[in-house]
Amino acid sequence: MNSKQLFSKTMPFVWVKLALGGATVLISAILLAIFMGLGWLFGETAMVIMFVLWISATGVVRFAIMHYAGYLVKAGHIAVIAEAFATGQIPADQVEYGKAVVTQRFVSSNIYFAVDELVTGAVKEIQKGIGKVGNALDFIPGIEAVAGLAQFFVSISLGYIDECCLGWTFLKKEQDTFKSAADGVVIYAQNWKVLLKDAAKTMLKTLLLTMVLALIIFVPIGLVFKILKWSGLAAFLLACLIAWVVKFAVMDSYIMIEMMSSYLTLAPATVITFDLYSKLAGISSKFKELWNKAGEASPKEAVSVSTAGTQYSAEKPLFCGQCGAKNDAGTKFCGSCGSKL
Repeated sequence: MNSKQLFSKTMPFVWVKLALGGATVLISAILLAIFMGLGWLFGETAMVIMFVLWISATGVVRFAIMHYAGYLVKAGHIAVIAEAFATGQIPADQVEYGKAVVTQRFVSSNIYFAVDELVTGAVKEIQKGIGKVGNALDFIPGIEAVAGLAQFFVSISLGYIDECCLGWTFLKKEQDTFKSAADGVVIYAQNWKVLLKDAAKTMLKTLLLTMVLALIIFVPIGLVFKILKWSGLAAFLLACLIAWVVKFAVMDSYIMIEMMSSYLTLAPATVITFDLYSKLAGISSKFKELWNKAGEASPKEAVSVSTAGTQYSAEKPLFCGQCGAKNDAGTKFCGSCGSKL
């Protein structure tokens, strides 16, 4: 099943995202009418103040709706895409399936947000570490501008890499969520050139389409605002908000599916280099935290054993740096590959 087929078959999630975005725009438009009406009553200075208040209120509304409901809908979409890659089938009631799988995998939204934050932070820190290699080319005239543009596309593209890593957690159901997420980041680190190349191509087309879309939406809204003698800037911002809704629901969904298709095609064939775990932990504090949480995922009850007056405490398992196998706390050598822990 290719990315275009996945996009068309998971349209219910696109409609849900459009509904959430539409609610954001509707509430923002109502707030705009209220604030502009109050500003008109009290004069020009009040109009400016009310306009600033409207921008702030719109930001709060967008955060409240999209940070919670929007993120969880996106997580459900990722779960369904992962299931399609694993089985070749789309669940019958995919929205309910996505909700059930996200709840089962992350138990609560707080855990999902924690994992998402750690993965996002780790990916950005690792990419920043990789990017430092490019500093060796500083002597080339104009390289800073080129590097800055490249970094701009990379920074946008990274927003979709974390979704790919989270998709891996849904495929690896037998593993702890934090361990699977850490593995997902390592897989990205081993394939970052290919993945970012694919992301950059898709992102360039999307940015151009978004700008065109914003202009198309601005024309009718601008005419209405001009007739009502309202702020042209408010019309432009409202048009951008509507364009953002379409981008969030339609374009972002397509980019996410494209990126996950690339990632989940590469991931199963990737032989994880386990010494990367320690290297990445040295580059990224977020990855180190994620990996530590993976080690704490299946904690054993603290057991103290007295042998010749010496106390030993077994509190949590150890993961082998060579093969990734889990070993009991206090083990000196890996029970799977024999490497020293």
